[in-house]
Amino acid sequence: MSGLQNKCIALLGTRKIDEQTNIIKQLGGSALHRPSQGTVFFDSSVIGEDVQYIIEGNFQWIIFTTGIGIEKLFEAAIEMDREAELLEALRNMNIAIRGYKSANSLKKRGLVPIVRDDDGSIAGLIRSFDAFDLKDKTVAVQLYGEPAVELIDWLNDQGANYRKIIPYEHIPPKEETLAQLMNEILSSEVDAVGFTSVQQVRYVFEYAEKIDVKPALIEAFENHVVALPVGKVTGKALHDRGVNRMVIPQDERIGSALMTLNKYYKQ
Repeated sequence: MSGLQNKCIALLGTRKIDEQTNIIKQLGGSALHRPSQGTVFFDSSVIGEDVQYIIEGNFQWIIFTTGIGIEKLFEAAIEMDREAELLEALRNMNIAIRGYKSANSLKKRGLVPIVRDDDGSIAGLIRSFDAFDLKDKTVAVQLYGEPAVELIDWLNDQGANYRKIIPYEHIPPKEETLAQLMNEILSSEVDAVGFTSVQQVRYVFEYAEKIDVKPALIEAFENHVVALPVGKVTGKALHDRGVNRMVIPQDERIGSALMTLNKYYKQ
């Protein structure tokens, strides 16, 4: 018998939901989609100036923190009819990245980073800079609409001259969706919750605090609902909020997470 037989999984992401649902059904379970992360993408009218700065050679370094951030920069460059210029400018810069999606986005364009995180986290990215000195260096740092205190504090400590580039930002999900999800977790209507980003963790726990059920939410995750983060970074966000029992896949992909959950239940 499959490990997910008669199990109900809440999916909080927005991408590849049909694919995830099919995997869960094939393993005998059912899925509920409870999108807990909104995203707004900016076009060239907002980030065109950033693209221009890169093309003009104003930076010695560029730090990419998400693959989608790279994609949106190139989409803006295409709108400006300057894609080739952006690509050439990046070839002449020192590139640092966090995450496998960033690596894949660069690879398909023939770009190679000289600094890459060792574990998918900002802390891992910072560790990988040990051999490089950023004092007085000009740095473009791509962020994603979230506070990046650790990275910005580190750049300040290094004495770097940096400019933030934010190609997109996250917006709160609908409160009725969070209310529905919270009720399903607290009443054990779902057996597991799949988190695919730090933002989802933040919004769920902020809502729990707002309605004064955070202790009950943590208790639910510790005893009768499995927290299923897609990787270490999302897992750390859960741990920082008091969740200790979770299932984390070795390969940081949602399909792998579901297979790992299946194995967990079978054991």
